[in-house]
Amino acid sequence: MLLKKMQTELGPQERLDDLLIGGLKIIQNEAEFCFSLDAVLLAHFASVKKHSRVLDLGTGTGVIPLLLAAQAMQIDALELNPVMADLAARNVELNALQDKINVRKGDLCDIREIYPPEFFDLVVSNPPYRPLQHGMVNDLDGVARARHEITATLADVVRAARYVLKFRSRFAMVHLPERLGEIIIAMHENKIEPKRLCFVHSRLDKAPTMVLIEGIVGANPGGLQVEPPILVHKEDGSYTDAIRKYFYEEDDNG
Repeated sequence: MLLKKMQTELGPQERLDDLLIGGLKIIQNEAEFCFSLDAVLLAHFASVKKHSRVLDLGTGTGVIPLLLAAQAMQIDALELNPVMADLAARNVELNALQDKINVRKGDLCDIREIYPPEFFDLVVSNPPYRPLQHGMVNDLDGVARARHEITATLADVVRAARYVLKFRSRFAMVHLPERLGEIIIAMHENKIEPKRLCFVHSRLDKAPTMVLIEGIVGANPGGLQVEPPILVHKEDGSYTDAIRKYFYEEDDNG
C-alpha cells in the first residue's frame, strides 16, 4: 500500500498513516486487522451516486466510508468489534467527516434490529474471506475475525445486504475468486442479480487473487459484464498505473 506514516499522539500499538488519497488520514491498530488494497479497490469499483445512502458492512478501520465520503450523500459504517468500531469513529472525526459518516457498533447478523428494511441505495462489504475450517486462525482475535468467518458467513453478509437494500439498488463486494460460485448462489438466493465482475491479479502471469462483484436487487437474470482485469504489480514489482491512479499523492519510494 502507498501509505506514509505520520507523527501524532496515539494509543498503544496504534499508528497514523496518510492514505495519499484526497488528504485523508487513518489511524490503525497493529494488534487488529489493518486494511489492505482490497478495500481501496472495492471503494473505486462500487457504483456510487451523488444522492445515495450507503452502508458498509463490517467497516473495520472505516477506510471504505472515508474513500466514499466525497461521492455519497450519507454513509453508515457497521462494525461488531468494539475496538475497531471506536477506531473507525475516531478516523471519521480525524478527517472531519462526522456530517457524512455514522459509525455504529453492531452485528450484521442482527441487521433487522439495527436498520429498517430497504433503507439503503448501496451496500458495500469487504467481509472475512475464509470459512472457519480453512486456513490457520491468527492468534490475534481481531485479525482472526477479519480473515475468517467466525462472527458472520458469506451467506450472512449477502442476506444482511438484501434486507437493507431498496429495490433496484446495488450490492458490491470484494472476495476470493475461489468462492465466486458461492457468492453468485448467495446473491441469487437473495434476489440480487450479479451485473459487474472484475478479477484482480497480482501480476499478469498469475491467477487472480481477488474478485470484485456488484449486483442489483430485483434485476432480470443475465447481462453480467466481465470487466478487464486489474493488474496490481508490474514485472519489476512496482505498482501499475491502474493502481497508482487511485492515489493523488505518491511518496518518492512509490
